[in-house]
Amino acid sequence: MDIKRAKQEIENTVRAYLATDDTGTPLIPPVRQRPILLMGPPGIGKTQIMEQIARDCGIALVAYTITHHTRQSAVGLPFIRHRHYAGVDRSVTEYTMSEIIASCYEKMEQTGLKNGILFIDEINCVSETLAPTMLQFLQGKTFGNQPVPAGWVIVAAGNPPEYNKSVRDFDLVTLDRVRRIDIEPELSVWQEYARAHRLHPAITAYLELRPQHFYKIENDVDGPKFVTARGWEDLSAYLQAAGALSLPADEEVIGQYLRHPEVARDFAAYWALYQKYRADYGVEDILQGKPFDAVLDRALNAAFDERMSLVSLLLAGLNTRFSKARQTDEATDACYQQLRAFKRSLNGDITDPAAVFAAQCDDYEAQLEAGKASGRLTAAQIAAHTRAAALMRGWGKKLDPAMDNDEAFDTVRAGFNAQVRRREEAVAAAGDALEAAFDFMERAFPDTQEMVVFVNELALGPDSAAFLAENECERFTQYSQSLLLNQKQDELLAELERDDLRRSEGSLAF
Repeated sequence: MDIKRAKQEIENTVRAYLATDDTGTPLIPPVRQRPILLMGPPGIGKTQIMEQIARDCGIALVAYTITHHTRQSAVGLPFIRHRHYAGVDRSVTEYTMSEIIASCYEKMEQTGLKNGILFIDEINCVSETLAPTMLQFLQGKTFGNQPVPAGWVIVAAGNPPEYNKSVRDFDLVTLDRVRRIDIEPELSVWQEYARAHRLHPAITAYLELRPQHFYKIENDVDGPKFVTARGWEDLSAYLQAAGALSLPADEEVIGQYLRHPEVARDFAAYWALYQKYRADYGVEDILQGKPFDAVLDRALNAAFDERMSLVSLLLAGLNTRFSKARQTDEATDACYQQLRAFKRSLNGDITDPAAVFAAQCDDYEAQLEAGKASGRLTAAQIAAHTRAAALMRGWGKKLDPAMDNDEAFDTVRAGFNAQVRRREEAVAAAGDALEAAFDFMERAFPDTQEMVVFVNELALGPDSAAFLAENECERFTQYSQSLLLNQKQDELLAELERDDLRRSEGSLAF
């Protein structure tokens, strides 16, 4: 199955294992809660989906790559304890708590969460000395003589033997005690992930054109050649940073992430063209509403790859503006709640409103840090609250102990009003750019596949979809409705064809 389906299966299993009846008894007895064994190629995103599941379920996550551990760190260190058995003093070997088990308890104390997932990666690639421990772990849910804490679900992951020569096969007894899920790389599913996590548009555009280069693992006389989902995601992070810092990204740099020479060479060539198209077409000028007649003929006569790259560049420029509008909006909303809280606090007998606001800022930042530590906040939520905290600190610096309550509130409100204006400006800039993009698309690519891709990506992108949900764009509505109608017509025609085929088969039967 694909990793999206696997994520849902694991999440369902976690919820089932943690569910209890009205007496607090688990719906599935712990002895029947099979550890989940996730098998799939390397770099496919197994760790990422565990992070998402833990966040969606509101539970903790402890992740270990077991190949980094020795038997001592996994099992614990032996020590001698004196026991009295049947009237005889005896020396017995016991073990300190496993580092891995201890990490679960530390996470519980750190986050306040009692339930969690213990994720062990590369479980079938351990050393010979550690292999029996892993079998014991899967069969008995213990490391050494230390059980996994109650309320914690075990998920293990490994690589099939075709991807790793050092893997160890599990015996029948072990396999009969786990729930095995096999996953395969699927570009369409990964594209959804890439879109949601805002990976670099050059990568997503390239893989739309070269889907065969998404995931490749080959071996020849020179050793393994490979490119994985992890490689694309890490390369995306570098390209985004390189763009912000004006750093080069040539074939050599790209090849450090894409360890398949042919793929690295091909993407490096595409990356160079992608950068050239941005300059040649003046994408920023187009989005700023400047005349584009000089590049219109080139767009009309360009090859398919170039046209799709141009659409990607337009979407990238728009998404930058949509993201800024969203970030400004989220920070403004967070500040509004704090402004209301400050107003309420001033209703009492307050003699030093500056100190009250400073204490409120301290409490807000403490809650933010607690949210970070618990893993409950997404990256977007952390960013919004961090921006809000910085704004509030700036307003607080303008407060003077000599101010009365009204003066202090008016000062903070003035800062908030300035932030509201920044939000309005960001929304207006994004809306104007969207209209300018449609101006170009309607003249360059009317009623073409490029317009379909453009409108579809606007509908699916997390920043663009959020913007369009709050801000009306008549042309987007028009085109999306038209595309939806065409889709329904295609589905109807397909159904009619299936009906005709069924009738034909029925007539042949008689």
